[in-house]
Amino acid sequence: MELIDQHRAFDGEQRRYRHKARSLDCDMTFSVFLPPKWRSESPLLYWLSGLTCTDENFVQKAGAQRAAAALGLVLVAPDTSPRGETVANDEAYDLGQGAGFYVNATEEPWSRHYRMEDYIVEELPAQLRSELGLRGRSGISGHSMGGHGAISLALKHPERYSSVSAFAPIANPSACPWGEKAFSAYLGKNRREWERHDSAVLLAEHKAPWPILVDVGSSDGFLAEQLRPEALERAALASGSEVSVRRREGYDHSYFFVASFMDEHLQFHADQLTTRP
Repeated sequence: MELIDQHRAFDGEQRRYRHKARSLDCDMTFSVFLPPKWRSESPLLYWLSGLTCTDENFVQKAGAQRAAAALGLVLVAPDTSPRGETVANDEAYDLGQGAGFYVNATEEPWSRHYRMEDYIVEELPAQLRSELGLRGRSGISGHSMGGHGAISLALKHPERYSSVSAFAPIANPSACPWGEKAFSAYLGKNRREWERHDSAVLLAEHKAPWPILVDVGSSDGFLAEQLRPEALERAALASGSEVSVRRREGYDHSYFFVASFMDEHLQFHADQLTTRP
């Protein structure tokens, strides 16, 4: 694990690393914020970013370090997909590099590298335990495509996470253009396989073991066609899950929206991670 960037921030450290990711068969970068006086047992929050982003979008735009330092939260921001000259790609922004959708691809040419579920759930936490000794309770959050990833991965692996939130998540990807395009490429034509990665479908089938916090902007241009938060609310009613979808008047899909409510989400995660077993 190679340290490639480091900055002092709010008496903590903002670091960026590069490592060889076995699950993705390529080099990957990720960012870690270590709060003051962090310990191996410090709680971790994984942040999954959206389409076209890298780990640096969250680090530079979300304004999360101040509150994380005060709350003692470690922030982990992986990249959104495998990258490199040998990694399959597409000319469109919503498929290929920068658009991994946090699934394990089963279809060619994507299946060799695009195993983001394994990377986020298994390999990256193991790397952090091995190299930095980080083994505290974990939460997960994200924005847009990353919001889809945060909720769906938590529902698929509830033993891994003790807190879950999202900003403007793609809540029902098997029934929206972004999800249909990505899932048909990565997972094939079997829609039942798509539903195994769809937060709304997963939530309707099983009650979530923890509350889920979601913020969306009322002026988000993707709200009706791509995000579909109402599907998440219907699913929560069907399973008896505790899901709070807060519609923020006048906010859009940008990191200005994310930064406006980041402190509230960090406090939500800190409360969950320090009280839940």
